[in-house]
Amino acid sequence: MTHELLIALVGFAAVSSLTPGPNNLMLMASGANFGFRRTLPHMLGVGVGFTVMIVLVGAGLMALFDRWPILHDLLKVVAVLYLGWLAWKIAHAAAPTQAGQEARPMTFLQAAAYQWANPKAWSMALTAIAAYAPERTLVAVVLVALVFGAVNLPSVSVWTVLGGRVRLWLTDARRLTVFNWTMATLLLASLIPVVMA
Repeated sequence: MTHELLIALVGFAAVSSLTPGPNNLMLMASGANFGFRRTLPHMLGVGVGFTVMIVLVGAGLMALFDRWPILHDLLKVVAVLYLGWLAWKIAHAAAPTQAGQEARPMTFLQAAAYQWANPKAWSMALTAIAAYAPERTLVAVVLVALVFGAVNLPSVSVWTVLGGRVRLWLTDARRLTVFNWTMATLLLASLIPVVMA
């Protein structure tokens, strides 16, 4: 990979990791509801899970989508249903102090597994491999994955910190309800490009 192509990859990884999407909206909601420290496993799960996803997509899953396009449609249906369920959970989340032991952020494994149902993650992984590792050699695929891994954690941290800052404003139950419903609505709105594609 040339120096120029590597710089372009870093830029693509930064922009796609920083822009709003299901992961970032859920991290912002988690930061607001649980704070940065309790959301850390969720953030690490996103970063590690997505990095592993890129390697597996580049190592062979992309070929399956090329061969059987119906798999892409099935993935889209599963992703829409799962994100709808997550949006409902976010909209109905109570403040951690009100919900007792039931209220907890997403775990590392849940966040890592979620990448496989995240339409933006699929789009990012497929685009990154097609654009920056079109020959799909192991070295090129791993390089793309490592760049995303290095860029992703600082990027998602921004959203969690933002949620934590908003948390100070959300001490009022009515404002927390409005915030959670807004995050749920934005999460559903992030599906529009997926449904329209």
